[in-house]
Amino acid sequence: MKKRIQHWIVLCLMAGFPVLQACKDDFLDQPALGALSDEVLANEKGINGLLTGAYAALDGQGDFNGGNGWEAPPDNWVYGSIPGGEAHKGSDGGDQTPINTIATFSTGAENGFFNTKWRALYEGVSRTNAVLKLLASLEGVSDAEKANMEGQARFLRGHYYFELKKMWNMVPWIDETTTVFNQPNDKDIWPMIEADFRAAYEKLPATQTLVGRANKWAAGAYLGKTYLYEKKFAEAIPVFTEVISSGVTSNGLKYDLVSFKDNFDAATKNNAESVFAIQMVANDGTLDITNANMGGMLNFPYGTGAPFACCGFFQPTQMLVNSYRTDANGLPYINDFNSHAVKSDLKLTSAAPFTADPGPLDPRLDWTVGRRDVPYHDWGLFPGMNWVRDQAYGGPYAPKKNIHRQKTQDLYADLSSWAPGNAINVLVIRFADVLLMAAEAEANAGSLAKAEEYVNRIRIRAADKSGWLYKYIDNSNPLAGFSTTPAANYVIKPYPAGTLAAKGKSEVLKAIYFERGIELAMEGHRFFDYVRWGIAEQSLNNFFTYESKVTTDLAGAKFINGKNNYFPIPQYQIDMSVVNGTPLLKQNPGYN
Repeated sequence: MKKRIQHWIVLCLMAGFPVLQACKDDFLDQPALGALSDEVLANEKGINGLLTGAYAALDGQGDFNGGNGWEAPPDNWVYGSIPGGEAHKGSDGGDQTPINTIATFSTGAENGFFNTKWRALYEGVSRTNAVLKLLASLEGVSDAEKANMEGQARFLRGHYYFELKKMWNMVPWIDETTTVFNQPNDKDIWPMIEADFRAAYEKLPATQTLVGRANKWAAGAYLGKTYLYEKKFAEAIPVFTEVISSGVTSNGLKYDLVSFKDNFDAATKNNAESVFAIQMVANDGTLDITNANMGGMLNFPYGTGAPFACCGFFQPTQMLVNSYRTDANGLPYINDFNSHAVKSDLKLTSAAPFTADPGPLDPRLDWTVGRRDVPYHDWGLFPGMNWVRDQAYGGPYAPKKNIHRQKTQDLYADLSSWAPGNAINVLVIRFADVLLMAAEAEANAGSLAKAEEYVNRIRIRAADKSGWLYKYIDNSNPLAGFSTTPAANYVIKPYPAGTLAAKGKSEVLKAIYFERGIELAMEGHRFFDYVRWGIAEQSLNNFFTYESKVTTDLAGAKFINGKNNYFPIPQYQIDMSVVNGTPLLKQNPGYN
């Protein structure tokens, strides 16, 4: 379901809709050259082709980004993880400078990254609308198959609009009935998103013939997530409960937690924890490198002796690393984790002596962050400064969840590009996320014991030693495999039964928020979570105070509540929406 399909139609994208208004009517009456007519496409094969195209838009790649896949990354590393304090931009200060201003909340509406992301998401909307419009005239297929097609299209449209909503809040709603595409952004679109996911939940089958296609349970998880964002906790609970108890993947696996590391390995993707994932492939025989995850192509260690071609971006923060510290009982320091900082090799050369932190740590740290003298998958011990472009600017760490393995790189990595791309799926929703969202809904509704149960299910998985990182058998030959000695002092346990719930609602929610941070780190959620919880201002300004003492890239950073909760509507889109001298699109507060 990637770009090896033909793009069968030429549609009016949101980024270009005002251009059509400038054209004369007689021009618009002419058929589009190279486009297929509705009569040709309004059949099972044609609509399935359009639906495949709607899935292909999930990766955010297209002619609109000039080949810069990182401007509309499907995992939101630029828009969710970096502004959420999980990661520095990385590289050096002069590289991809628009991300610098996103990280420090000093960006304006002229930042081209926002326009690229906007256009990528509305391209997805446009493609789903094409499917839904033609479905009305589709004949010769069963009601069940027609419902499946509609359910998938509405699921995908719900996803694209969910992304738009959490990025910009007030955005135009364009659907299959829209004829005038220059629409204002004056309506709250949550009800429409909710309706799309509810319809998908009702219409989609439990399994699909293709693993990457959305099924009933993925729609249920997304519907529950929508309710959560709307703070409709009572509505979210029964949906999450059904998904958790009865849900299966599109290929029929009962939802469950797998080994933590298996969520981030192309060899073990589409497992029981994968609720909905954007499918990535590499070396598929098409010579199309964009079938791999090009949105993350910058995010690999780079420097002297580094085994990757580029580029040193997306470096985890010290504050994130500190959050993985545990106490002697294997529990997190939720309120003062920065007071128990994890030792780093900041300012040390790779040749300088260094002893890794001997204190107790959550084992998820070393599947999330590359740090000095700890196995970096099977690429060797992470050497520190030699694999970091500018330690003073971006810190001493490297990302890890997005890194393919050396042993299987011929299968799962694109080695022909100037920057890496690989076949690790982008997890839009995984089962651990569902459990934590369900815990949040339960806690807000007062069911603290149930919330504790869900959190502990996550922590029990993390405590399973079979999923820990272990030292190499031979440091000089990492491909020889791993020993039976843990790579660090891993100490983690679930909360003793009833102890978390006994602390009351506010403390339970605080624990859930913290658990989401360490479980889902570097997966693009954190900024959006902070905003919907209403704690972005305090959390991010505390982060800036702490982290700006570690690196130089965050000088002057400040989050302003009421402004920075959402990104600015791209100025290009506002300019293109002008009618009779007045733009239909209104800028978000604080950016005028």
